[in-house]
Amino acid sequence: MAKSKTSKTLSAQEQTKLFELLKTRFEKNMKRHPKMDWSAVQKRLDSKSNKLWSLSVMEETGGEPDVVGLDKKTGEYIFFDCAADSPKGRRSLCYDGAALRSRKEHKPKDSAMEMAEAMGVQLLTEEQYQELQKLGEFDLKTSSWLETPAAVRKLGGAIFGDCRFGRVFVYHNGAESYYAARGFRGVLRV
Repeated sequence: MAKSKTSKTLSAQEQTKLFELLKTRFEKNMKRHPKMDWSAVQKRLDSKSNKLWSLSVMEETGGEPDVVGLDKKTGEYIFFDCAADSPKGRRSLCYDGAALRSRKEHKPKDSAMEMAEAMGVQLLTEEQYQELQKLGEFDLKTSSWLETPAAVRKLGGAIFGDCRFGRVFVYHNGAESYYAARGFRGVLRV
């Protein structure tokens, strides 16, 4: 992550630039959030400025975050990484810190779970990934680590998803594995 983002706050200029970018993406992709109004989203973002840093890091690492839902109970807008491919700045990662520490050689630079935590986001669940895939074509050439059920992780595995042959697939792999075309997608509630 860039040094300018280490304070976890954005300058007024950075906020303005982020809002412009998010608004343009929001208006260009109305099918992801029908019947939603950008002014309501921006009002919520203004009141939750602590979440702006996470959105900016999602953007900076290639995620192209966009609004995909509204939790009517909490009033939170739900942002997913909507880049066509798994975000470039978040690839070649094993699943979590335990998997990273278990590698004796050829360790990746980080793990998906630790990087997500540092960004202030969570990995998409399998259900969220299925919802994302209804909004467009994602991971046609890449794959994304998904939040893994504890029972699978306890046995040394982790799950990931992609879209091939017009279908969404969820697979398993050893949590310590990593590939140049596998990253992770984040979810942020604002």
